[in-house]
Amino acid sequence: MAVRWGSPGRPARQLTVAAAIALACTLAACSDDSSGGDELDESSRKGGTLSQFQPLTGEPVDGDLPTYPVVTVKIDNTASSAPQIGLETADLITEELVEGGLTRLAATYYSSIPDLAGPVRSMRASDIGIVTPVESVLVAAGGAPPTRARIADAEIPTYGEGDPGFFRADDRPAPYNLMVELPALVDSLDEAAVPPQYLPFGDDAPGGGKKATTFDVMFSAGHTTSWEYQDGGYVRTNSYSEPDADFVADSVLVLRVRQGDAGYKDPAGNPVPETLYEGTGDARLFHDGKVVEGSWTKDQLDEPLQLETRDGDLTVPRGNTFIELVPVDTGGVQVSG
Repeated sequence: MAVRWGSPGRPARQLTVAAAIALACTLAACSDDSSGGDELDESSRKGGTLSQFQPLTGEPVDGDLPTYPVVTVKIDNTASSAPQIGLETADLITEELVEGGLTRLAATYYSSIPDLAGPVRSMRASDIGIVTPVESVLVAAGGAPPTRARIADAEIPTYGEGDPGFFRADDRPAPYNLMVELPALVDSLDEAAVPPQYLPFGDDAPGGGKKATTFDVMFSAGHTTSWEYQDGGYVRTNSYSEPDADFVADSVLVLRVRQGDAGYKDPAGNPVPETLYEGTGDARLFHDGKVVEGSWTKDQLDEPLQLETRDGDLTVPRGNTFIELVPVDTGGVQVSG
């Protein structure tokens, strides 16, 4: 079975000194009428006890949060990956450009750990800005020496073949046959502090917006991810997952990003791009069959994302989010319905 937060057999998290201070400050604010305590009581308390929020979805949690770290798995996103395994239980997924105009997925888990995930592929320097804001570990099939050096410099723990849970599937061709039984890997990890919120989550859907029930996210001439709003969520209509086993997004966040050169080429001679996931750019938030336009800001790779529109801050509705890191020079977004 999948490992879930608050599951039996997992020890309760011990608060660090910093967390204890933060909790004390929060409780103090709740008792201070002059600081908006009534509003905080309504949003952060339930049944008289302080609620926590799931850092990757923003959803309230009544029990203990997991004691393991956030886990991000690099998963192939080509026809050779079919079927992709384990995406449906991810909290959040990020799609990034790799060499040859193709893309790769960074599936991020915290509230639920699937039994199996894969096929696991190699890391990229682009992953630094994806995983460091929540101090996620990175699960990947190795990487080029320049990439491994960058990842090490960023102090990101990495796990791959030879670590607990990894195996080669007999029914898949290499290199698309590396799979990981995530519970075995997660059980081997040290405990970690609760990470901060990954996105600027909010309780309400963004106001305004235009109809957007079907849209295409183009990364290059060779790859487009197509989306359709179905039964209250967004699904990829050209997914490589099995039917009913893909990630269903409550929101799709499309960020236009610049691309740099990672400094080396793949075995086929293609330059390897690096997503420059810091700075600022245009943003589109798809939710509830509508799209709202705005902009994103990320001052440093390890800092959280901020969103805004002309009217002020933009928040992402609580739930599962799929983030598309779309190149400014080769990509685009087309809404068709």
